[in-house]
Amino acid sequence: MARPRRTIKLQIERYNPDVDPAPHDEVYEVESDPSDRVLDLLNRIKWFQDGTLTYRRSCGHGICGSDAMRINGQNRLACKTLVKNLGERVTVQPLIGLKVIKDLVVDQRPFFDHYDEIMPYLINDERPPATERLQTPEERARYDDTTKCILCAACTAACPPFWANGRFIGPAAIVNAHRFVFDSRDRATSERLAILNRRFGVWGCRVVFNCTDACPRGIKVTDAIEQCKRAILSESV
Repeated sequence: MARPRRTIKLQIERYNPDVDPAPHDEVYEVESDPSDRVLDLLNRIKWFQDGTLTYRRSCGHGICGSDAMRINGQNRLACKTLVKNLGERVTVQPLIGLKVIKDLVVDQRPFFDHYDEIMPYLINDERPPATERLQTPEERARYDDTTKCILCAACTAACPPFWANGRFIGPAAIVNAHRFVFDSRDRATSERLAILNRRFGVWGCRVVFNCTDACPRGIKVTDAIEQCKRAILSESV
């Protein structure tokens, strides 16, 4: 027997810097199916109740990372968070630690600036082989977990050191550095470890584990950060 629809109260933090002196909450009542995700409710509100509501979304399948936000106080993807697991009243807020542009949309430029710092691409100036650059399964396994990052910023926006000082490179950048530091085909390991070893690099991590909890892809973020620390200390990867 199908579960009936129910009415959900969605409490959304709104802020339009052109007209609002400060953020404020607005509550919307919306019908919800048992299979609905938070993104479905946001879409319903925007399409049928309040077209001024502003948020990011794209693929709707947990791949693009566009719709990261705070849902009931935790950083989550709206497209992956089932309403049936949240109760009758749901709170939705923008990610913290990044400037709010409007409503649930934050300025991600500082986040992507840190991502760019670690040179997030394969660097190898050696003569290319006749086919592709091969790896063993064991070599691939060393960094397989950190290839899953979708750059949603959920981990970095859950990081107390990043809240305290935006110059801290943040967990997402370190995760993406890990992906290339431990790639046997890459030849810029020393350069990336030097970047991570700077004042606002990897040592800013306080091992709070918020990042690991926030990651919608299940990446062991804190473990990857600790591996990068050990690589710097040992100078051997």
